[in-house]
Amino acid sequence: MSTSDVVRASSTGDAPLTLTERPARTLGLRDALGLWGNLGVSLLLPVAAVFVVLPGRPLVETLGAVVVGAVIGALLLGIGAAAGAREGVPAMVLLRGLLGRRTSWLPTAFNLVQCVGWATFEIVIIAEAASRVLDAPRWPFVLAAGVLATLMALRPLGVVRLLARYAIWAALAAIGYLYVEILLEPLPEVTGGAAGSFWTAADVVIALPISWFPLAADYTRHVRSGRAAFAGASIGYGLATVAMFTLGVLALAAYGSSGLDVVDALLAVPLGALAVLVLVAVELDEAFANLYSTAVSAQNVVPRADRRVLAVVVGVLATTLALTFDIAAYEPFLFLIGAVFVPLVGVFAVAYALTPRGAWDTSDTARARPALLLPWAAGFVAYQLTLPTFFTGPGSGWTAWWAARQADLGIDPANGWSASLISLAVAATLTALLVLPGALRRRRAAA
Repeated sequence: MSTSDVVRASSTGDAPLTLTERPARTLGLRDALGLWGNLGVSLLLPVAAVFVVLPGRPLVETLGAVVVGAVIGALLLGIGAAAGAREGVPAMVLLRGLLGRRTSWLPTAFNLVQCVGWATFEIVIIAEAASRVLDAPRWPFVLAAGVLATLMALRPLGVVRLLARYAIWAALAAIGYLYVEILLEPLPEVTGGAAGSFWTAADVVIALPISWFPLAADYTRHVRSGRAAFAGASIGYGLATVAMFTLGVLALAAYGSSGLDVVDALLAVPLGALAVLVLVAVELDEAFANLYSTAVSAQNVVPRADRRVLAVVVGVLATTLALTFDIAAYEPFLFLIGAVFVPLVGVFAVAYALTPRGAWDTSDTARARPALLLPWAAGFVAYQLTLPTFFTGPGSGWTAWWAARQADLGIDPANGWSASLISLAVAATLTALLVLPGALRRRRAAA
């Protein structure tokens, strides 16, 4: 369970400062539900609803895709959350048991880029929404969001308790008000959606819970049981995902007929600006989570580094990027990195399920398992062949290359398949073929 030969109790009463300290087990089911419910209450989800809407189709079909995608994604998220609680280690350290200590540095590198990018994106979303609501310049809100999120990352367990006990109720009140006002309006079919099929719509929804898989154990290592961690993550984030995507879909139907985006549609609701401001404040938890997880992920490589120092460095970096960088141009790269983690979920889920309880090695001497890089890579290839990550400008060559490979294999670019499910299936099947023979030998030897 430990990640070092020297393991001591946390000296702060909060999350450990280094990997040489044992995590406090202070969170229960209520805390886990509150945390994941809050993380799911994000403006990014309703904003992404335009990619979920099936144009010219009954709203019930779009809402069905939302529910199916949320259930699949939340269950997969719960697997990682439960494993984190059982093993008591952060997410990237958890992957030592899958790939070995040094080989786990590869997903760690991807996760560092992803976390910094998403933290930057969250700060931009907060600042953009606040500036539009208050008709003010964006940069002061960037600075405020960056500073607050960084301070939150210094005392993560205290923040989790506050989110579970107070912030969730403010978020629910704002969401409930928006739902009531939107449902009082006519809800015609939406003609401007971007989803090409039921499964491509579900795919967008699946991607959101799975994007938290590389972060889940950073928090659930503090949960007292695997069952509570699984229920908190899958139920809390799953319900929030359904609620937020549905809110975006309904807002587009009620207020988006003139081509408004989701934020404009929510602001068109009577007193919608006040409700959006509440959601902007709650959005800070996503920025905080990404900053904190960047620091904790880095500790997989430098286990004695103080997470507080790392969090401050990452907070300054993300805030600076939010002030200076065109994050919209970076967004496809974030989705590309997300596609990297989708098949990794499949590899991990199968390998962890086939490993005897107590035998998952997250120590500094965890043996390398390079063979498991193969199903991970195969799953990524399957993802891109199904639905290449779309780039414009400098990255357009990536999209064009995969489109050419689709043509070589006779794959219709408008196939309507779920890239996430195909990627997961390929990665999980190949992992089972590699791991199952050894698992069967161990069982026969133990019999």
